[in-house]
Amino acid sequence: MKVEVIDINGKGTGRKVELSDSIFGIEPNEHAIYLDVKQYLAHQRQGTHKAKERGEIVGSTRKIKKQKGTGTARAGSIKSPVFRGGGRIFGPRPRSYQHKLNKNVKRLARKSVLSLKSKGNEIKVIEDFNFDAPKTKSFVALLGALGLSDSKSLFVVSSVDQNVYLSARNVQSSNVITSSNVNTYKILDANTLVIAESALEGLELTLNKQ
Repeated sequence: MKVEVIDINGKGTGRKVELSDSIFGIEPNEHAIYLDVKQYLAHQRQGTHKAKERGEIVGSTRKIKKQKGTGTARAGSIKSPVFRGGGRIFGPRPRSYQHKLNKNVKRLARKSVLSLKSKGNEIKVIEDFNFDAPKTKSFVALLGALGLSDSKSLFVVSSVDQNVYLSARNVQSSNVITSSNVNTYKILDANTLVIAESALEGLELTLNKQ
């Protein structure tokens, strides 16, 4: 599949690049995408939730009513989960939500979302660019020229240029990442994927590893 290369003003340069069929032309595997997104979101969870169980409640341990004959649930103390202010029975405990996913599954997921974007004509290839200084205004002007002011976008570059990164950092609807750090969730989350010309080779190297 061939895509025209555009400049930072959104105009064609007259050049076209070939998008590799092994990355942008495969049959998408939706289950692999689901697994990778699930892992990404799980890793975002802090897992610091905690509820007090009956052993952690401060209070008297005196048995407050007789064991039998009251017609209500038996209770050993005011800490019993039966009462308001008592302990939580099976409350959350701090834990890690991280889990492993095979590298080949993750690569398949990334290829699948890139193929989906390719089929939906949601990929733009832009010639390599940088800014003289970190200015949000420069990046906003770039988005306007590409027609991406009102939609989410993801810029994939070969290496992080500090001026480009700092210029984009304050724009909520856009992200800048390197070709070696692309992830399934961010690609799916963006309406348009803007790939720098030099980043295409990096994507192929990253996703075609054996």
